[in-house]
Amino acid sequence: MKIFLLKKQFLISTLIIFLLIILFLYFLFFKSYRNIIPVNINDDISLNDITKSNKKIAYLTFDDGPTTTATSKVLDILKSENVKATFFVLGKHVKENPDLVKRAYQEGHYIANHGYSHNNEILYKNMESFKNEILSTDIEISKALGIENYSSHIFRFPNGYMANMYLNQKKKALNILKELNYLYVDWNCLNKDSEKKYSNYELLNNLKKSIKNKGTLIILMHDTTDVNKSYEVLKDSIDYLKSQGYTFSNFYDFISRTNREAL
Repeated sequence: MKIFLLKKQFLISTLIIFLLIILFLYFLFFKSYRNIIPVNINDDISLNDITKSNKKIAYLTFDDGPTTTATSKVLDILKSENVKATFFVLGKHVKENPDLVKRAYQEGHYIANHGYSHNNEILYKNMESFKNEILSTDIEISKALGIENYSSHIFRFPNGYMANMYLNQKKKALNILKELNYLYVDWNCLNKDSEKKYSNYELLNNLKKSIKNKGTLIILMHDTTDVNKSYEVLKDSIDYLKSQGYTFSNFYDFISRTNREAL
């Protein structure tokens, strides 16, 4: 009888250990899957198309970070407001501030690719250089997050694809993005925080004017302090958008949905 009980205890202990291992592997896989999202790109898919919707959804996006002067403040406000955003990071700044990227990721924000240098002469030197800017940024994000072969599958051209500068090079770059299984996205509203020095009142007013009569919004801001400090008007901006009936999202759900539709 004593031997039987010992065998039973051994079997139960073994089963518990096995279940714990399975549970650990599940969460490990889930965490990696959330970041390396398999997307099939085709010519009919464009993230920019979501702005054609009348649904009041706001995608807050922050370019050119992470920076020690702004990113943590932005993250603090987003956390207090329970809003998820998308950060278009520069590889060189990810290398300098990996902990900020990891924090943004862990708090549920989407980490997207904005190139490595934000230097158009390097970015558009040739298509090999363009490709290297994207892949080098992916490598730095992978290191920061501790996730092998990270790819966000979303790229934003510095200054936007819509800008006339380097237009011929950007048209060629679309083939590189497709090769890398990447989409690109611009924006349809902004507070002009990178254009010139504005007061906080003017920054907020710029945003209000920019969103007028629009449904789904992709909002351009910056988590930098080179020209303005958008984080100082971020809470007021979120409050205003909420008062206008907007809900907030980032690109996790859209990419997952796009993947299902493409397959």
